[in-house]
Amino acid sequence: MLSNLAGCAAAGPQSQLAYGKIMSQTKILRQRIHDGEVLVALRGSILTSKNELADIWSTGKYDYIWIDGQHTPFREEQLVEYCSAAEELGIDVQLRIPHTRHAYMVGRFLDFGFSAVLVPEVMEPETVDDAIAYAYYGPVGRRSWGGLARRGLGKGLDRPAYAAWWNDYVILGIQIESVEAVSNIRKLARPGISLVTFGPNDLTFSLEDHPGYPLRNVEDCMRNVAAQLEGTGIRMAMGTATESEERDVYLEMGVTLFQSNAPA
Repeated sequence: MLSNLAGCAAAGPQSQLAYGKIMSQTKILRQRIHDGEVLVALRGSILTSKNELADIWSTGKYDYIWIDGQHTPFREEQLVEYCSAAEELGIDVQLRIPHTRHAYMVGRFLDFGFSAVLVPEVMEPETVDDAIAYAYYGPVGRRSWGGLARRGLGKGLDRPAYAAWWNDYVILGIQIESVEAVSNIRKLARPGISLVTFGPNDLTFSLEDHPGYPLRNVEDCMRNVAAQLEGTGIRMAMGTATESEERDVYLEMGVTLFQSNAPA
């Protein structure tokens, strides 16, 4: 985890005290991911009302919400309203942003109230550079200060304390959907990245386009990535819905983060 207590301390003792108090109150989602807990994301819909979401959450089946902004239409106001309702319920929300080339816009999406963002179809280190730069405030990144819908503003932290809190709270993920990403994962998954998510459908397209690639199926690619990431603390996630009885094979590969559909 990128620790920012030192940077907060430099801003003053009150900021340091406020930051330390907030961080000690609960085990945040990013820490749970880092610790390798097996977690399940609800594949959510921004059309779900707050009351409906509360009912779904009462089942105890989910740990956070995943929203698809890549293949689903949305209005920005809908995202703000959904994230506000989720925060009131104590739920973290991850957004898969619309396009790889929007990595430089992750700060804007986070301004809507998301706790986490997932950049799809990442292949090049420059994409990761942009994502890290605009997901984190200084000194880690260069995210701009602003946005009234941001997660955690209600904590009453001043600017330095909030920035330090956020830099230890945000969850930044990249989606692995090509043989290029598999081969270059150590250049892509680096400090600032909390997780890599597999997109098995697009990865299968990529494998079909590269008949000479030595890894011949998605499972081989997942095992290869797991070996490359060993010891980094960066976790692996499935990018498609699975049922509990289907997960053992992925758990054996090192996947700890799963997705599940809402109850029927």
